[in-house]
Amino acid sequence: MRDAFDAAIARRQPLPDAHTNAFRLIDDSGDRFPGIELEELAGHWLLSTRDAAIPDDLKRHLRESGRSVYWKRLDQHQKESPTHLFGPARTEPFTILENGVRFELSFQSGYSQGIFLDQRDNRQTLRQRMRPGATLLNTFAYTGAFSVVAALGGAETTTLDLSQPYLDWAKRNFELNDIAPPTQHFCKGDTFHWLRRFAKQGRKFDGIVLDPPTFSRDKDGKVFRVEKDYTRLVELAAACLAPEGVLLACTNCRQLELRNFEKQIRAGFSRRVKIESAPMPFDFTGEHYLKSLWVE
Repeated sequence: MRDAFDAAIARRQPLPDAHTNAFRLIDDSGDRFPGIELEELAGHWLLSTRDAAIPDDLKRHLRESGRSVYWKRLDQHQKESPTHLFGPARTEPFTILENGVRFELSFQSGYSQGIFLDQRDNRQTLRQRMRPGATLLNTFAYTGAFSVVAALGGAETTTLDLSQPYLDWAKRNFELNDIAPPTQHFCKGDTFHWLRRFAKQGRKFDGIVLDPPTFSRDKDGKVFRVEKDYTRLVELAAACLAPEGVLLACTNCRQLELRNFEKQIRAGFSRRVKIESAPMPFDFTGEHYLKSLWVE
């Protein structure tokens, strides 16, 4: 197991570097560790497992590393904060770097620590696509990472999420990057509601990010499932997209094949569009579950 661990680390070169200190060190079967993921987070390690037990060899290596190690069980039914396993405990939020951008993370925040590392390349691409004066709508925004990079690219951003605590977290991420939150826009509420509202107002955005949960239920009990309902979401977003705008549509639904996902996206537009699929970052060597489509 030590050889497999060292080989996985070697594959991640040249990370970490002066600009990025958060990435995946071990990715499941892609690194010969079935059911196991390990992430480097600014000197702290987050271990995620699908089984209740950690292999003894791996546990010994993690203990001997001297790192602050936290353990998360990948259980969709019991979504708990990671457990402190080895090394110094990190009880306060801390900051990571991704392509020179700062983000706040926390091991006490619940099932997710504040950022999804599999979107690293998409965030960098979005930043490069944004120009001064452009407008971005980031839906299902979580802690606003896409909004932050777009603002750094010169865009005026609108960050939309159901959770006020996540919107407050997004504002802290802006502040970490010397962007005053009052210069940006924040909306609390349901994405479907706000898209309809923006369309009625005639609002158009140069960029829109759609990265919804695989399954959700609104306050009226209406269910959204990525496999069946993504087209409906795209239709609403398309009505708010500027003629020369770009839409990033993502899903991590493992049951939805890429070709069927693309069909759903095309069906949501009343005009012909150009669609380009983006791969996952190189450090994600296992299943390519994240599907990302750039639509123009």
